[in-house]
Order: sequence, then C-alpha cells, then structure tokens
Amino acid sequence: MISHPSRHCTVELQALPSRIGQVRRIVSAQLRYWHMDSLIDRAALGVTELLTNVHLHAQPDKLCTVEIEVLLDRLMVSVRDHDPRLPEVRDVETSATTGRGLAMVAAVSESWGVRPDGDAGKVVWFTLPTAPAPVAAPARPPRRTAEKPARRFTEVEHAVDDHRSTHAPARSAVAG
Repeated sequence: MISHPSRHCTVELQALPSRIGQVRRIVSAQLRYWHMDSLIDRAALGVTELLTNVHLHAQPDKLCTVEIEVLLDRLMVSVRDHDPRLPEVRDVETSATTGRGLAMVAAVSESWGVRPDGDAGKVVWFTLPTAPAPVAAPARPPRRTAEKPARRFTEVEHAVDDHRSTHAPARSAVAG
C-alpha cells in the first residue's frame, strides 16, 4: 500500500524557447497538483533560467531532462544536459542583457549547485523549502486602558458654497 503519492516528475526535452515555456507550465501544474502553490513562481523562474542556459550554452545538443522531486521538506529541481562544462556565476555589467540566470536562481532558492554527470554532462539543481519559514509574530504594544473610548472619526463641518460644483475636479499625479 502506498501511503503517499509519488512526488516525482521528469520531463525530457530539447531546450528550445517554445519548449521552455511548456516545461514552465508543466512544473506549475505539477506543483498545483501537489498543493504547493506557494512555490510555483520561484520554481518556474528557476527552471526557466536553467533551461535558458541549456538553450544558450549547451554543446553538443540541447537535449536535457528536467526533474522535480519532493525530498522530505524540500523541493529539488534539477536540469541534466550533455555538456560537461560547468556553469559559473559571473559579474555582469549593469547594461548587459544576459548573464544573470544563475544569480537569479541563487536569489530565489534556498540552495543551488552543479555536479558532473558521468563523462559527458552535468546536473544543475536548486532547492526550495516546502514548508513556509516560521514568522515571528510582531510584539503587540501594551494595551492602553482609557476611561473614555477613543474617538475613531473626527466630525468636520463643511461650509457650502452655492457657486462651486459639489464634485471636486479629478487630479492626476502624473505631470502633463
């Protein structure tokens, strides 16, 4: 008897732009099925960045395997390709339009890494915690006791000008 359904999904693909979008939707749907909706945005961003790296850099082909798996209290997302060259996080100029993918993966994940996969290939992976991090409740200020209840609203008298419209003109915060 299986007490927990499988929490493992594998997709093989050629990392082309149209396929990257499909895999992002597959990952999102799988996480929704597993009731892990809070992880969808970060997992989709991470897998998109890793697949884009395969598309831009992997040699000799763009074939790869995406694997998502729940291990204890972590979601593990990995992308395996046939290029043995290991990626590096690089410093990029502020005007550069590429080169930030691994830094973005590092920013949205709990941990990430890369490991060789046999003689010809590598696996780039990242993890996300499946349980929300505990949030400390803000300290409540001491409760004031007052003899009279505090007024919540201030009453204001309005003078009526018969020559003015009852509606204020619309104003915009945008100049022009």
